[in-house]
Amino acid sequence: MQLTEVKRILSATVLTGAERLEEEVVSGCGSDFLSDVLAYVHDQNLLLTGMVNPQVIRTAEMTDIKCVVFVRGKHPGDEIVEMAAERGIVVMTSPERMYTACGLLYSNGLRGN
Repeated sequence: MQLTEVKRILSATVLTGAERLEEEVVSGCGSDFLSDVLAYVHDQNLLLTGMVNPQVIRTAEMTDIKCVVFVRGKHPGDEIVEMAAERGIVVMTSPERMYTACGLLYSNGLRGN
């Protein structure tokens, strides 16, 4: 699924990485526990989270996540957006709740691991 489709499906706003929206993601995960992401995420290209702190971007970088979507309308601060931009990670924000966002993406063909 292209990131442009993720944006459409989740009614998301792109905060950084708009030039990369044609890239494909093949799987995704949703978690607010970054330790779980580090322990269990393999080949996940998209992370949905409600955690808004710099560790989210560091975790995404370590696990080769292409895109982070902050759910529940949460907006990361400038520091987080800049950090993601420097690392080439697309950042979006969506008004959807985590459960709904995961379900919408899954029902449109994006699978987990």
